[in-house]
Amino acid sequence: MNVLDWIVLLGTMVGIAAYGAWHTRHTDHLDTYLKGNKTTGWFTIGLSVLATQASAITFLSIPGQGFESGVGFVQNYFGLPLALIIVCAVFLPIYRKLGVYTSYEFLGKRFDGKTRLLGAGLFLVQRGLAAGVTIYAPAIILCTVLGWRLDLTIIGTGLLVIVYTVTGGSAAVSLTQKWQVGVIFAGMVTAFVVLVSKFPADLGLGGAAHLAGALGKLEAVDWSLDPAKRYTVWSGVFGGLFLSLSYFGTDQSQVQRYIGGASLRESRLGLVFNALVKIPMQFFILLLGALVFVFYQFQPAPVFHNRVEWQRHAQGAHGETFRALEEKHAGLHQAKQARIAEWQAARAGGDPAAVAAARTALVVADAATNAVRAEAKRALLAADPHAPVKDSDYVFISFIVAQLPHGVVGLLVAVMIAAALGSKAGELNALGTTSTIDFWRHFRPLAAHDERRNVRVAKWFTAFWGVFAIGFALFAGFAENLIEAINILGSIFYGVVLGLFLVAFFLKKVGGTAVFWGAVAAQTLIFALFFLRQRYPVLDFSYLWYNLIGCAACMLFSLILQALLPANHANSRQ
Repeated sequence: MNVLDWIVLLGTMVGIAAYGAWHTRHTDHLDTYLKGNKTTGWFTIGLSVLATQASAITFLSIPGQGFESGVGFVQNYFGLPLALIIVCAVFLPIYRKLGVYTSYEFLGKRFDGKTRLLGAGLFLVQRGLAAGVTIYAPAIILCTVLGWRLDLTIIGTGLLVIVYTVTGGSAAVSLTQKWQVGVIFAGMVTAFVVLVSKFPADLGLGGAAHLAGALGKLEAVDWSLDPAKRYTVWSGVFGGLFLSLSYFGTDQSQVQRYIGGASLRESRLGLVFNALVKIPMQFFILLLGALVFVFYQFQPAPVFHNRVEWQRHAQGAHGETFRALEEKHAGLHQAKQARIAEWQAARAGGDPAAVAAARTALVVADAATNAVRAEAKRALLAADPHAPVKDSDYVFISFIVAQLPHGVVGLLVAVMIAAALGSKAGELNALGTTSTIDFWRHFRPLAAHDERRNVRVAKWFTAFWGVFAIGFALFAGFAENLIEAINILGSIFYGVVLGLFLVAFFLKKVGGTAVFWGAVAAQTLIFALFFLRQRYPVLDFSYLWYNLIGCAACMLFSLILQALLPANHANSRQ
């Protein structure tokens, strides 16, 4: 990065944060601090919901997912539109009618105090850890590629978001997220245009799509019934439905974005906006990754995209092994380029048999280069058992730094950090709100009428969770692709929390004691399935199913316990 990149980056980030802090500096009413401005319209609500979900992980990791595995990850979101319709029809009207600050207040009103604390506690654990992942994700990658110090990057971005989130609360979050989303969309469209312009003149966007399709990168739909496959139509529609329903309907980081809109209609329109935009946006980002894959078919391609990690070993004691792998990969890559030329010539000739034969040869050549990449990862592990071998998260940022013009590089790095700040601000705001309303005011009921004190407490809790996220990020490490890591973490908890709410909505005869212990049993079941999956292969299925299993188990266990409990305990409240 040069001076121009730094001007674009710092001007964008500091400017947005200062704007949000300044315009909301006098927010001292609890209702405004926790719910936001009551005049907020549907478009701002929609962008705020989108920005909270679309963290830096989205724009760093999803292109890498598209590069490595194609656009099939989009199936993860197939259940989202239906989930948002259900939230609009069932969850949102109840929240607004009751005038709650958090979704977990509803559990207390419907059941009892312990069930409310259980739902809020599960949220705090899951979202508190996720906030650390949110800030860790861009920091580890940007530091690796750009040479920044990891600890200073984590602390710097973390403190920046803490300042304006603590200062202005929910109003500041919504205000800044609107501008952050604008930066994100501008940056991603710019990256797409520059990428397409770098394709060979005789290829174009259409030819690139054909090549990506020939190599299996555009297979967006998989109808397989194999539960071990992570992304299929079925896991996306059913598992994804329950994941999205829990996330948008019960997760306070999302509920807080739409619960305080100008009206029920405005909040609903904001959610419908996301239902319409989310799948196309995710498909576009995945397609961007698939097109980066096409770009590297015509350019020298690294055998391992985390170049800093690779060079560290290539210059060490095992350097000869790593250099041999580089040469082997380069030779196979040139052979694949020859197969690509043959495939293009066959397509131009219009002979279907020749096209099929050329495509088969191309797929074989691509498999050979992938085999060398796998061999390279094994070599890294042999040299260092703790070496990070998941390099897909580094694909897009490495492409940005190496291939895009200065100024645009600064803009795209600003996109990553803007997404991190926007998502983390929403998470911290929700964590602070839940801690204040569901714990502080629950155990200190006499403090409920001291509004200024409650605002101060909410600010302290928000700052605490910000520091907690920074601390977790400083010591974190993940073996998964980051977008998958965040979804796995959510799926472990979300199904059970959703089960609590569905019991509250639809199983009117179930009381607080039954649903509390039913949820505890269901969460224990999910933990067992997750931690025993490697020991017992029959349990190794897509994490998306945890959402459905956790929800169904919570509802089933609650019904069974309700039938078994004595009448004087079945509907107890405390």
